[in-house]
Amino acid sequence: MGLNSTPSSERIHIGFFGRTNAGKSSVVNAVTGQALSVVSSAAGTTTDPVTKAMELLPLGPVVIMDTAGFDDDSELGALRVERTRQVLERADCAVLVTDITQPLGDCEKELIAEFEKREIPFIIVGNKKDLTDALDDGERFAVSAKTGENIYELKQKIGTLIKQKDQTGKLVGDIIKSGELAVLVVPIDKAAPKGRLILPQQMVIRDILEAGGCAVVVRESELEQTLGSLGKKPAVVITDSQVFGFVNKAVPKDIRLTSFSIIMARYKGFLETAVRGAAAISGLKDGSRVLISEGCTHHRQCGDIGSVKLPALLKKTTGRELEISLTSGRSFEDELERFDLVIHCGGCMLTERDMQNRMRAAVQKGVPFTNYGVALAQMNGILERSLEVFPDMVKLLHSEG
Repeated sequence: MGLNSTPSSERIHIGFFGRTNAGKSSVVNAVTGQALSVVSSAAGTTTDPVTKAMELLPLGPVVIMDTAGFDDDSELGALRVERTRQVLERADCAVLVTDITQPLGDCEKELIAEFEKREIPFIIVGNKKDLTDALDDGERFAVSAKTGENIYELKQKIGTLIKQKDQTGKLVGDIIKSGELAVLVVPIDKAAPKGRLILPQQMVIRDILEAGGCAVVVRESELEQTLGSLGKKPAVVITDSQVFGFVNKAVPKDIRLTSFSIIMARYKGFLETAVRGAAAISGLKDGSRVLISEGCTHHRQCGDIGSVKLPALLKKTTGRELEISLTSGRSFEDELERFDLVIHCGGCMLTERDMQNRMRAAVQKGVPFTNYGVALAQMNGILERSLEVFPDMVKLLHSEG
């Protein structure tokens, strides 16, 4: 992925939901101006969710998500409905497509309840306006996917549902000032993607440039040499979490140090929970169950952080025989109450809503939740140092004792 393209996790996610054959996919195609979803008079044409990253005026970069009919009560349909529920976890806003010639039924009411439970802003659309003289009745906004009537107005209404997030300073814009240096430590090993940097590294570099700072990118093997050759002290060193211990020893104590993963935890809105959750590591016992979860899927290499390095360090740090489980991608453990701790990746490939939903699911079950960077800092004995860039988090550590 190039630096000029907006990653999917940073786009507004718009979900289209409804019962079978309400014309949902037709509305999706009309809104996007593309044949994004297959349209047929046969009920249930959309089976699995269809997603498309695109530019949609007046909203800008978005991800459109078309889902299967929510009223399919067949055995296969139950799986489709579950996939639709998973889309709900990622949706920033929802469009409930109904047939304007039919009254709202139990299916629509169930979907509305799902939106409200998750606090997802939504609009109810009545499609097939070309078949009736029905107007917007205050409950449904009437459109015709067939003729295009009110489709432009629908896009405007979707835009009003979404509050544009002010992300100023949410990455490193409040850590580094104009003219300051930031040294980024990026290991290049077998697990590093060929020819590119991973998403958090790209995002941090861009944010440093936006702040008027200078990013110096080095491998850990050249870190000490680089620090010695700089003309001035860097404002911060930001490292890949898996070399936290090495970098901590190499970076003088008067230089602030943190990690990409810790920065991502704040950006995604769960750093405080992650700091609290890391304290549970010291309380793990023989037989304690730990869930290690990643938001993306990748080919696991020898020395993979999630499946190898983290479990090994956990067992070494605690001196306990632990039961480790792994999940990746869209799958996330449903029975979280079975676990004593959840350690998640930074969540760079997940939306903020998706990441916070996972966090809340753990917290509601009383399960401590943290992430790779915070956990690794805790196990290396440098959590307070890694949080110095965020003074409020240091205060939290002290208040927790």
